[in-house]
Amino acid sequence: MSRSSPKKSAILREATKLFSEHGFWDTSINDISRATGVADGTIFYHFHSKEELFIAVLHNFKQELISSFATYLEKRKHSTGLEMLEDVLSFYISQTRKMEERFLLLHRHHYYQLAGDNPDCRQQLKEIYSSLISIFEQAIIRGQEDHSIRPVDAPKKALLIFTLVDGLVRLNAYKLYRADACHDELIDSCRRMLQPTTF
Repeated sequence: MSRSSPKKSAILREATKLFSEHGFWDTSINDISRATGVADGTIFYHFHSKEELFIAVLHNFKQELISSFATYLEKRKHSTGLEMLEDVLSFYISQTRKMEERFLLLHRHHYYQLAGDNPDCRQQLKEIYSSLISIFEQAIIRGQEDHSIRPVDAPKKALLIFTLVDGLVRLNAYKLYRADACHDELIDSCRRMLQPTTF
């Protein structure tokens, strides 16, 4: 491990905090320098621009988030795909509470404006969402195999269900509504959307 690794980690940690709290445009390299005690030049040694630093922050967040899902699902035993999907929904909400500040990296509108001009930023955001939606899709496919979920277009249904829960999370992030207050209704809606029809 290189000597610069602790400094680089400190830069990423403080940059994540400041970008989450204040946004990209209102966070300067000087702000990050003051928060870390690392000189501006050292920051630019590790990251050639503020945009490159932000993209690294997104990449780290993606890795941490997806790793947390993988670790969680490895420890869980699900009898059906539908049960797995419900568990994933609950875990997603719990992660947004645990990483509430960092989820603002996904919820600030101007980050998508930045992504419109920066393909690397756009790619990181796309990979975060694609990775999360893929977890939902895997549960739906498993449910179709064990017949706990009726035949549906798994990618589209995964996108719709993720959008539903992420919409609640966004309201929660801006202190407009508590996502967990609708947890039971969310699970019930997903069951109605996916369970086989019985007559």
